[in-house]
Amino acid sequence: MGTQSMDPRKLNSTPIPFFLLCSLLSLAASHEHHPLDPLTPLEQIQVQTIVKNSYPNVTFHYVGLDEPEKAAVLSWLSSSDHSNQIPDRRAFVIARDHSESHEIVVSLAEKRVVSDNVYDGYGYPVITFEEQRAATQLPLTYAPFLASIAKRGLMLDQVFCGSFTVGWYGDQESRRVVRLMCYYINGTINFYMRPIEGITFIVDLEEMKIIGYRDRVIVPVPKADGTDYRESVQKSTFDNRLKSITMLQPDGPSFTIEGHTVRWANWEFHLAFNMRSGPIISLASIYDHEENKHRRVMYRGFISELFVPYMDLTEEWYYRTFLDAGEFGFGQSAVPLQPLRDCPENAVFLDGYFATQDGTPAKISNVFCLFERYAGDIMWRHTEGALPGDLVTEVRQDVSLVLRMVSTVANYDYVIDWEFKQTGTIKVTAGLTGLLAVRGSFYTHKDQIMEEEYGTLLAENILGPNHDHFISFHLDLDIDGEPNSLVKAKLQRARVTDGRSRRKSYWKVANETAKRESDAKIHLGSGATEILVTNPNKKTKVGNDIGYRLIPRTVASRLLANDDYPQRRAAFTKYNVWVTPYNKSEKMGRRALC
Repeated sequence: MGTQSMDPRKLNSTPIPFFLLCSLLSLAASHEHHPLDPLTPLEQIQVQTIVKNSYPNVTFHYVGLDEPEKAAVLSWLSSSDHSNQIPDRRAFVIARDHSESHEIVVSLAEKRVVSDNVYDGYGYPVITFEEQRAATQLPLTYAPFLASIAKRGLMLDQVFCGSFTVGWYGDQESRRVVRLMCYYINGTINFYMRPIEGITFIVDLEEMKIIGYRDRVIVPVPKADGTDYRESVQKSTFDNRLKSITMLQPDGPSFTIEGHTVRWANWEFHLAFNMRSGPIISLASIYDHEENKHRRVMYRGFISELFVPYMDLTEEWYYRTFLDAGEFGFGQSAVPLQPLRDCPENAVFLDGYFATQDGTPAKISNVFCLFERYAGDIMWRHTEGALPGDLVTEVRQDVSLVLRMVSTVANYDYVIDWEFKQTGTIKVTAGLTGLLAVRGSFYTHKDQIMEEEYGTLLAENILGPNHDHFISFHLDLDIDGEPNSLVKAKLQRARVTDGRSRRKSYWKVANETAKRESDAKIHLGSGATEILVTNPNKKTKVGNDIGYRLIPRTVASRLLANDDYPQRRAAFTKYNVWVTPYNKSEKMGRRALC
């Protein structure tokens, strides 16, 4: 169960077999800077140096572009002389020093820190890979854990541990901690299917030591048989010998990439990599041949947050209510895409960079792929046979441009596609694949279960806990420019009572324009309502407002109580759509810390 929760932030008033058509490009290519370009590796090193001059022992948890004011970007975009109008380049840094979280802005032009705010609210920054690796090594030399492993008859050299954020349960936070879960690798590469249940670790990340440990109960470790997911060791029960399918473009791709700007068909947009959000799409516009100009559709679009609450109330599981972007970094968790596997033959690959714990830039090769997709689908067609002596058939192929990234956050792999269509549609999909996180169990058959187990018995001694995935997209829509309005088009049944027709009922549309933020908090699926984003100052030839529809896929709603701590922390899941006036500081909610 899950949902894709849309979050538009600026509305209301305001595959060939013998040679590979596969290119490698770098998002850090040399070109004239665009105001929204991500920081280059050289700029990240500059930021590292400037910050360390003030804080020699600092740890970096986020480094990214401090986005210029929207008005400044749009002014630059409309200027004929971009070289003289580009806003100053600045970096936004979240760092830890002496157990304090600093929000730092660095001017790259002035080579200095221009603001430094010590964050004193709830929440902590993204956990670094270095912290995760260090924490997961602690159990291997911890005497109580060694005794627990021996008591279970397991071999220590076959034990692997992972770290998990702990959520928030109303306590005043004084320590930045994680919990650890350990697994038994012996006999399989799929360690997630062999949890060592009943053991609880708490690790202080600042002191990097175990501050809490409990061995509550010994639960059988599930068997390794049949858990290896690698294709080379799979025993297939069906004939999967498929003949090859290719996507051939002998003249190369139809799109071009200049710096970070992508142009395809009538589309133009800016693409950037962000270590928290992954792909950021900016200034998406469509070229209007009649008016001989680009007309903007979206100023900025990206994943704001992913909330993954598990419904298991046991001591070793209740705290698992993860924020995958804010706690683990959805972008820094991205993985190199595999040519011909993750992306087709005609894909172009691009690299991305993020800052490691000491501020050094690290490259993720092939973090994005960009390709044209044609799967035999029809964009539009019609056959007309009613004309005397004439048969007219017109068919348009549905060819689109896809931007893809895969982020692996622990056991789950998220496949994110931004798809641009010739119809003017932007389609965003989030696919979930990878592995289940399972809990060890005493049960070998469902008939043995006599009490609530918060999930499904999947195999002997393996329970799959119930859980959700909620994905929030921040969409700053600028339909044909500014300003925009949110319109709820409600389909209403009307009765025929005046005898004007033999019909007794029909439906009509009643448009309701949101005037306040409270009008723009929407539960999808609760009624026959279409969501429109319109520009009241731009009209079609017949006088209708220019607009786009927001079309959700299958909708699911959260079921947690309003006063439950995970729900309070991820309150954005209360509604499927929130619309607010534009506010630069609200890109990921009010704060960048979770």
